[in-house]
Amino acid sequence: MYINITDSLTANNKGSSRELVHYLEKENRIKDKLEPQFWFNHTGNRIESYEVRHLIDSNIAKLCKADAKFFLVNISPSQKELKYLEENYGKREMMKQLKKYAEKVMDEYARNFKREGISSAKDLMWFGKIKNHRYYSHKDKEVLNGERNRGERKEGNQMHIQIIVSRKDANNKIKLSPMNNSKGKNETHSKKLGQFNRVAFKQSGETIFDRLFGFDRGLKETFAHANVQKKGSIAQREQMDILELSTNQHHNFEHVNELARDVADGLFSTVADIVKVTGQSISGFIEAMLEPVQSIEPDVNPVELSERKRRKRQMQQNQGLGR
Repeated sequence: MYINITDSLTANNKGSSRELVHYLEKENRIKDKLEPQFWFNHTGNRIESYEVRHLIDSNIAKLCKADAKFFLVNISPSQKELKYLEENYGKREMMKQLKKYAEKVMDEYARNFKREGISSAKDLMWFGKIKNHRYYSHKDKEVLNGERNRGERKEGNQMHIQIIVSRKDANNKIKLSPMNNSKGKNETHSKKLGQFNRVAFKQSGETIFDRLFGFDRGLKETFAHANVQKKGSIAQREQMDILELSTNQHHNFEHVNELARDVADGLFSTVADIVKVTGQSISGFIEAMLEPVQSIEPDVNPVELSERKRRKRQMQQNQGLGR
């Protein structure tokens, strides 16, 4: 699951939403459809593009000329997630389910601001659009390598959701910017200007998808795992390595992924802290992982065995788990 928020995809978001709405209507213009693909939100599924443009452009009370007027939320399920939905719901029903999912994501978008009176998608001015295709741009490596042409349609299932959301709330009173970097540490600042934790928002989108659709996500497919590997400390990466071992031992995926989110949030200083929090079951697992590898892999290469023993001793020293 890939979720991101931008000021705009193709146009300056400090003026009218006209250009962006026009761009997102592209598939309706190039596809020979008996019925166009309408916009949707929590109020309905047949919203016209002119309504979107009018409502977004009218919802700008007390915004200055240089202020952002709207933002673009991109929700892109992976090929694996899309395949799972299609197998379970069929293509037509799957689109309905994605719209339902998008509304729940916008519920979290609203709650992330932690502002009084902003608690769900109903408190926002937003409009979503299901898109079926993506196109290669000048930034794609396939174009840079000469393998594809700019503007060429990408292969496979590329269904995704684009959402335009107003800078102001549904009542045109409260300013809401997801580009605010405050994460709530300064209570006075957050109360006055709001806050938005983009990492938490991206994580919530993944969690909602898994719980809503019963999707079993492997640890290495999680946002928490990717974020730790990219930006985490050495301690966090070591803790994630331990959790990776647990997936090989068929521990509950959901439980392991919850721990991974806690690791990404920096809740544990060492692996020993994970043991304290989670109890004997995971502790027993970690102890098992520190046992000599001959007991589980008698035919392992001696050089690899020696290397594993060295890593085991290092882990014991670093994490305070010596016998």
